[in-house]
Amino acid sequence: MLTERISPRFVDIDSWSTNDMIEAMYDGQLAACAAVRPALPAINAAVDNAVLALKRGGRLVYVGAGTSGRIAIQDGAELPPTYDWPSDRLVFVMAGGMQAVLQSVEGAEDDEAKGAEAIADAEISQNDVVIAVAASGTTPFTIGALRSAGARGALTIAVANNRGAPLFEMALHHILIETGTEVLAGSTRMQAGTAQKIVLNLFSTAVMVRLGRVYRGLMVSMRASNAKLLRRAEVIISQIVGCGKNEAAKFVELADGDVKIGVLLGLGWEKTDAVEALLKHEGNLRAVIDGLAHDRT
Repeated sequence: MLTERISPRFVDIDSWSTNDMIEAMYDGQLAACAAVRPALPAINAAVDNAVLALKRGGRLVYVGAGTSGRIAIQDGAELPPTYDWPSDRLVFVMAGGMQAVLQSVEGAEDDEAKGAEAIADAEISQNDVVIAVAASGTTPFTIGALRSAGARGALTIAVANNRGAPLFEMALHHILIETGTEVLAGSTRMQAGTAQKIVLNLFSTAVMVRLGRVYRGLMVSMRASNAKLLRRAEVIISQIVGCGKNEAAKFVELADGDVKIGVLLGLGWEKTDAVEALLKHEGNLRAVIDGLAHDRT
């Protein structure tokens, strides 16, 4: 596996100056970004299929071990505060359990049966979207989990950094990001991890956009649950509605922090009508506003 090989270029890196070492690591990060481009068509296909499953009420399920698992969990953990993605539609399957996010649980990633067991415990089914991440693509826990998810009819997506990875054999969608040898042999928190994070960012953000949780480049599904988000909600409503900050703050308050409802209130809707329209259009603000414009023509 290339991610585990020693690169001749960096064999004496511990004798280099700090400047040369950091420049080399920086170049590795740029290479990791470039390695994602060939995977864009695979990411696109995975997004389109994932949206269909999630529209049927499915859950997003992140699977991984070690560094890859932590990166996967970070991506999923950001969805509720950013897009108001329901927590009960988010599942984390981490080798060693969630305690392994902060403290390594040695040997947990080597148990394929535990991966399958975790999928069974989560009651994964055909509408769920399971995205499994492993730099090597050989991690037994992750392979066991993805195999079990596929057997249960879930939509399966594999992200790995080595061509021909066994993990791909378990997935409908294969996202290969060939980052090659690491600056530090086997330290996949470097290039491989950076590329994984980019892939997950692209995937989850595109899914949220396609699910109508973004309008005109703004995070309209965000819920104003703290002071920072309250200010952001006011700015979003002000920009869409074209009103002043004080008016926007009033709409946020009347909408109980729900930005989409606040926008519709600012556009002159009654709250009950706004709620009903959003339910009808599966929470898609653009569909509601475009539908109103169509009705007026």
